[in-house]
Amino acid sequence: MTSTPTAGEATTTAPTSRPGRIKCVVWDLDDTVWEGVLLEDEQVTVRPEVVAELRRLDQLGVLHSIASRNDPDLAMDRLRAEGLDHYFLHPKITWNPKSSSIERIAADLNIGLDAIAFVDDQPFEREEVRFALPEVTTVDAADITEVLRRDEFHPRFVTDESRHRRAMYQSAAVRDQAEQDHQGTSEEFLATLDLRFTISRAEEADLQRAEELTVRTNQLNSTGRTYSYEELDRLRRSEDHLLLVAALTDRYGDYGKIGLALVERGDEVWHLRMMLMSCRVMARGVGTVLLNHVMRLAGEDGARLRADFVETGRNRMMYVTYAFAGFRELTRDGDSVVFESDLEVVQPMPGYLTVETR
Repeated sequence: MTSTPTAGEATTTAPTSRPGRIKCVVWDLDDTVWEGVLLEDEQVTVRPEVVAELRRLDQLGVLHSIASRNDPDLAMDRLRAEGLDHYFLHPKITWNPKSSSIERIAADLNIGLDAIAFVDDQPFEREEVRFALPEVTTVDAADITEVLRRDEFHPRFVTDESRHRRAMYQSAAVRDQAEQDHQGTSEEFLATLDLRFTISRAEEADLQRAEELTVRTNQLNSTGRTYSYEELDRLRRSEDHLLLVAALTDRYGDYGKIGLALVERGDEVWHLRMMLMSCRVMARGVGTVLLNHVMRLAGEDGARLRADFVETGRNRMMYVTYAFAGFRELTRDGDSVVFESDLEVVQPMPGYLTVETR
């Protein structure tokens, strides 16, 4: 049973201590990002401790957005004047409930509500969000220097992808707009991107990002299991396992390392213990490409291929991926499924994608 939080207390229905759980901090503006009320006061002053947290968390790979009841043009002008506007992705500055704005931000960023923290000075606004979206962590604006330094805001490792995460999302926004403007089919648009997909055996330098992927990836994770750096290193070195890492680039920029596959190799059966793909590339079709690559390797070794799937409530797309690839359920125990493929049909690589294997 969960107790009712008091004002200023961060809360979530998910475990609050898991490192790096928070992917985005959503900020109110009046009396939160700045002292004063923009539409009432002659001048508002940005809080230096907010600026410090924006910059610090940005370097850790934590994103920022806005849910504020305000005039959008005036608010963004004020942020631009302070040189802060570029930190905020998909800001929602409207007169709608804050919970509605946060839901839209989560959808725009394609992240779960439990990966969001909301900062506001008003107990009423925090309570409205808590009631409508209990998964969201709410934070009193007076407590940011303490709360935003807790483990859930701090990933265990800071990778290249972490440091460039905001830029990647900004590139994605440009890419998404180009797709909306494109006249033609989705495949025709993908063919314009010069997509280059690389699959390679994981090296030691990949392991920090690999652990981060298992912690951060929810929708396209076949089991929902997380793996530590040490576990991944042991598996990488094991002669009985194959740990693959996938990366993607296109003409708009580098997506970074966005996929993992862990295979346990046997004489007659290979077992795909984990496959995951960053949600940022969901529409690029590369998850199927990674799966097909594992299928080819197993077939070349003369083995059948089995794959673990655990229903987490978010990863239904992975079940669909296996089914479309010709896998059938071999066993089921509650939410846990073992699939098997006889590898009779392995789909060809899509024509819009250049694939390199190492």
